[in-house]
Amino acid sequence: MFKLNCILLSSVSNVCRQLAASRSANGSPLCGSSGLQRTLCSTAVTHQQDTASSTNSGETAQNFSHFPPLPGQDSALRWAGKKFEELPIIHVKATYNNTHIQLTDSAGQSLVRTSCGTEGFKNSRKSTPIAAQTAGMAAAKKAVEKGVAFVRVMVKGLGPGRLASIKGLTMGGLEVVSITDNTPVPHNGCRPRKARRT
Repeated sequence: MFKLNCILLSSVSNVCRQLAASRSANGSPLCGSSGLQRTLCSTAVTHQQDTASSTNSGETAQNFSHFPPLPGQDSALRWAGKKFEELPIIHVKATYNNTHIQLTDSAGQSLVRTSCGTEGFKNSRKSTPIAAQTAGMAAAKKAVEKGVAFVRVMVKGLGPGRLASIKGLTMGGLEVVSITDNTPVPHNGCRPRKARRT
C-alpha cells in the first residue's frame, strides 16, 4: 500500500512539474487547448466565483457545512424553513411478520399511522417487501395531505420491509433528509434458546 502511494504521489508531482514547465516556456496562460488544462482552468474559475460569493455572504459561508450537526449544535441548513431538529420523524418498525410506519412531529405527537395489515395484506403477504412499499406509499400520501414535505426516517428491526418502506416513502412524494438505524442490539443480554434437536 505504501509503495502504491509513493508511485501515485510521484506521478502527480511529475504532471504538475510538466504543466508548470510548459506554462513558463510558452509564456501563455494555463488555459490552453488541452482538455486537462481546460478542466483546471474551469475549476479555478469556479473556485474564484465561490470565493467571491463567499466574501459577499461572509458569515453564512463560515457557518455552512455539508455534514449533519452534532447534538446541541446549530446548523445553517434549512428544509422548507425548518431546522433539522424541527423536521417530522417517520418511525419504521420492520419485523419478520409485518412492517409498521408511523409519522410523528418533532415533539413526538402522532400524525399518520399505517402498516402492511391495514393496507389489506393478510398472513404471510404482510411480511413481503411489496407490502412494505405499499404501506410506505400510503403513509407518504397521508403525510403530504397534512402538509409534510421533508422527513427524517428512523428504522428499527431487521425485517424484509426495511428498505422497501423507505423506497415507498420517496415514491409517495416525501423528501427523506436522513435515515437513522435504531435497531436494538443486545450486548449478550438474554440467554438464547436451546439448540433444536433433529
